[in-house]
Amino acid sequence: MRYLQIQGRNRIEGVVSVQGAKNSAVALLPAALLADGEVLLHHIPQIRDVEVIFSIFRQLGVKFTREGRGSVRIDPTGMNGKREIPGEWAKQYRASYYFIGSLIGRLGSLLIGLPGGDDFGARPIDQHLKGFRAMGMRIVRSRDGLYLQAEKVKGAKITFDVITSGATINMILASVKAEGETILQNAARDPEVVDLCNLLMKMGAKIYGAGTDTIRIVGVKRLRGAEHTIIPDRLMAGTFLIAGLATDGAVEIRNVIPEHLTPLLRKLEEMNARFHVGEESLYAEGIQSLKATRVRTGMYPAFATDLQQPLTALMLKAMGRSIVTETVYPNRFSHLPELLRMGARIERREATALIRGGISLAGADVQATDVRAGLALLIAGMMAEGETRLFGVEHMERGVEDLVPTFHRLQVPIEIRKAQDWGEETGDSTMIG
Repeated sequence: MRYLQIQGRNRIEGVVSVQGAKNSAVALLPAALLADGEVLLHHIPQIRDVEVIFSIFRQLGVKFTREGRGSVRIDPTGMNGKREIPGEWAKQYRASYYFIGSLIGRLGSLLIGLPGGDDFGARPIDQHLKGFRAMGMRIVRSRDGLYLQAEKVKGAKITFDVITSGATINMILASVKAEGETILQNAARDPEVVDLCNLLMKMGAKIYGAGTDTIRIVGVKRLRGAEHTIIPDRLMAGTFLIAGLATDGAVEIRNVIPEHLTPLLRKLEEMNARFHVGEESLYAEGIQSLKATRVRTGMYPAFATDLQQPLTALMLKAMGRSIVTETVYPNRFSHLPELLRMGARIERREATALIRGGISLAGADVQATDVRAGLALLIAGMMAEGETRLFGVEHMERGVEDLVPTFHRLQVPIEIRKAQDWGEETGDSTMIG
């Protein structure tokens, strides 16, 4: 079993260029299968989720070649016609369901294992299924997967019961070559949704209203090949900025679209954090005297649920009591009992966490259960006195490119090491009420 060894009391310093957005890559790669020609994508992050997608490509007979770091040329024209994505692949990452939207029109039917991914509570796919049924698909659900069949995918008017980026993306993928017009109401406005639409429009799709809550798609019969560069990962950019502030560091973060981080930047201003915003960069600087704050997560453009866990680590430094209310995934608090191991003072009340700042942290053995929780614990380990061993490093590798080399370049001494069974060595986490 591997763990990340973190030496505490470290100040992050240096320059980092942000990877391509994970949440874009996992949608744009399946989208390439809609083309009747080659698609060249740039700035693809080298992460575990992407490697799983490449394994699915091989299963389907999709030809792809890597062209330098971060560029991939995809040729779906010679697909072998297989209509199954085994559960062993689908369960490894949540966004495997995007293959339904990209393949059902081409294949007519598809058997796919149930999606997996990070463990922070139930994330139902009912809005996906609602949309697929509206577009004329027959769905049979079993314990092991989904079987979908559609003689013809037809446009439909779909109103989502809740805002969901995953279902919005999936309906866009399914509708661009569907018969007729599709209207998505209460659609997600995330930058990653817009990024997908930009690629598809380069391929010849007719999409109107991307970035608003109503998206209209007029189906076309063919989509051509295209070239596209994926947007920077706003979540990693925000995490690096938080890490710089939490450690009183001096870090320049390049390849950023600051507008994508407006909710975080406003919250950091409320906390009295010192940072600078450039045209395509962020810079965290100097000693921070932080104020406690309140955060309520929501769908874009509200405060991102993926940033509440890293921000929790920064709140531990702010004097007073900070409050986090998680409205997107109310159980996304697996990092809290681990922070308690390190000496934090946190009280959880259902979907709200009360965080007492100004308490010194001490290194401990902790467990990450998802990408963002792991990053929160990494930041806490950098703040703490002594050594921290962070288990569950495989979760972080799902979404963070070059984890160890990147932090080495930022003067953070971390190493991946092997250990015996973690449960035997450190015991089980103590849950909080």
